[in-house]
Amino acid sequence: MKKIYIAFLLLLNIANAFSQGILDRSKRPKPGPAPVISLADPVTYHLANGITVLVVENHKLPKVSAAYTIDAGPIKEGTKAGVMDIMGQMLGEGTKTLTKAQFDEAIDQMGADISLGATSGSVSALTRYFDKTFNLMAQALREPAMTQESFDKIKSQILTNLKADEKNAKAISGEVVSALSYGPDHPYGEFSTEASVNRVTLEDVKKAYTKYITPSRGYLTFVGDIKPEQAKALAENALGTWKGNSLTLPVLSPVANPTKTEIDLVDVPNAVQTEISVTNLVSITLTQADYFPVLIANQVLGGGAESRLFMNLREKHGFTYGCYSSIEAGRFQQLFKAHASVRNDKVDSAVSEILSEINHIRNEKITAEELQNAKALYNGNFALGMEDPARTASFASNILIQGLPKDFYRTYLQKINAVTAEDVQRVTQKYFNYENTRVIVVGKAETVQPGLAKLPFSLKMYDRFAMPAAAKANVAINAKASDIINKYIAAIGGTEELKKIASLNIVGTVSVQGMSMNMMEKKMSPNLDIMEMVMGTNQVIMHQVFDGKTGYQSQMGQKKEMTADEINEKKDEKGIFPQLFYNDGSYKMEVTSTELISGSEAYKVKITGPSGKPSIEYFDIKSGLLVKEETTSKEDGQDVTQSVEYSDYRKIGNISFPYKNVISIQAGGGGQEIAIQLKEVKTNEGVTTADFK
Repeated sequence: MKKIYIAFLLLLNIANAFSQGILDRSKRPKPGPAPVISLADPVTYHLANGITVLVVENHKLPKVSAAYTIDAGPIKEGTKAGVMDIMGQMLGEGTKTLTKAQFDEAIDQMGADISLGATSGSVSALTRYFDKTFNLMAQALREPAMTQESFDKIKSQILTNLKADEKNAKAISGEVVSALSYGPDHPYGEFSTEASVNRVTLEDVKKAYTKYITPSRGYLTFVGDIKPEQAKALAENALGTWKGNSLTLPVLSPVANPTKTEIDLVDVPNAVQTEISVTNLVSITLTQADYFPVLIANQVLGGGAESRLFMNLREKHGFTYGCYSSIEAGRFQQLFKAHASVRNDKVDSAVSEILSEINHIRNEKITAEELQNAKALYNGNFALGMEDPARTASFASNILIQGLPKDFYRTYLQKINAVTAEDVQRVTQKYFNYENTRVIVVGKAETVQPGLAKLPFSLKMYDRFAMPAAAKANVAINAKASDIINKYIAAIGGTEELKKIASLNIVGTVSVQGMSMNMMEKKMSPNLDIMEMVMGTNQVIMHQVFDGKTGYQSQMGQKKEMTADEINEKKDEKGIFPQLFYNDGSYKMEVTSTELISGSEAYKVKITGPSGKPSIEYFDIKSGLLVKEETTSKEDGQDVTQSVEYSDYRKIGNISFPYKNVISIQAGGGGQEIAIQLKEVKTNEGVTTADFK
């Protein structure tokens, strides 16, 4: 079997948190004066067990919200990374007196919301139901069920998600950026892997719960239609007698940035675009004078659609849909990061431009217009945010947790508006590194490595777990493509046996996003093909046909005719087993390298069909079996990479077929994985030409 085609509608959402609609873009409105901020202090109580209660009254709507946060600081999970995630999810799996179904039903009956996590919980309900709903959240925090059944279910879900993301460049980048910046043994550098999650037991989860779900260092905020004395009484009744472990804030040793700028490349062979992060660690608290100039500096550099990075990489060069920067402040080291998702062929150029913009803002003062616009943006956004009463509560808890002056937020805009261009240049030189920064590139190394190697920085290779990896060398392969193909043909049954097959009749199941469907595929020599996926008993999700000359695909009632390119590609297939024809002179074959596929070394063979369409096939060096194939195409203007990994070969008669096929589709930085498990394969049975009409 050569290929299984699955079509998906690809949607691209371009989010911009700071852009404003302007009717006349040629004239910028003059910013007005900074809004005057008037903040009422919340009513604050301290429970005997260590919980700090903050209450912000707002009686405009008959609704109350509450949030409980445990200030545990960074938590190191070690070889069992993922235990906190599992524990947090298990808090919502019922209590010692209520099953999950009963717990969820009680919430639904009141039209309320309860959310629980590893170090937090929140609740929102109408005023008349709030007391009951709050008590349910408190019960979940204090007496979670923690059953083996829930543990097994959640662990399985996490492992499934990890598997789906293992080829997703964006997901991998989100993990390795922190791991490479802080180090994989740092609390901020750890991330869950299949191996670490598999090590977690229910007993580990219970220990994590006992250690971290506690009234110690707890902050409980009430916002809405509730009197302070009511909130205090509710907190006392639900949580006042709660006992728990006493927490202390961890002390972390500072982590050094690289002594010289380096490029850290993580290879994701199927990536259709590359994730670039230029990043360095910073030590800055909200109490430092540098904090407000840093906010302005980041806004000018990469805070939105009118920032320097965005205008350069998107508007000027068209390398990306957007390029942004961010910087955090707090009690522990944080990251400054400039990031973009970039076309594979422009990665080295994009890296150069990002570094150039960072260097530019370090060495030259920003313009008066840039300074004014950044201030105006903060003035407007801050004032707008004050319309949310919950903001007042978060300010109050932040003042306590971060050790801020009591008037920190009252004077916030005064400090923003006092920033000068000289202040901005000073902090950029201090916090936006250029000569000692880390450029983390996650993408297809085969494509991007040659260009990156030409840049004047050291280039290091890492795997997707942020561990050092050897760079791929362009070494000669002592194997001919024709010999590899012949070995494969022999491995699955031999030329004579394969030539006897005129048709295939295949039945299986398809699993995607937690859904399961039945699948049927029929093939007839040379290249007639029909596939159908059915949900339940008769709901046809997808129907695809090629009759040897033309074809179409129908999804949920939407029919799409095959394009000329798709028809030509199908016609490249000269038989049910295309590899039988690879040596007939109409195909071009090249062994480009070897790669590890599912832990085994495989030859990587580039196949170019008669139509000129290339594909990559991987053949296990020892067994000779086809273990993976990969194609790239255009869908709605986007590059789409589809790979299929084959395993679980079983003999049907004298021929071996892969019964497990895992399809990975990557496009626009996102991905999808589909697992196909064959149930039955019939040869030369149950297929006629009438099936392909």
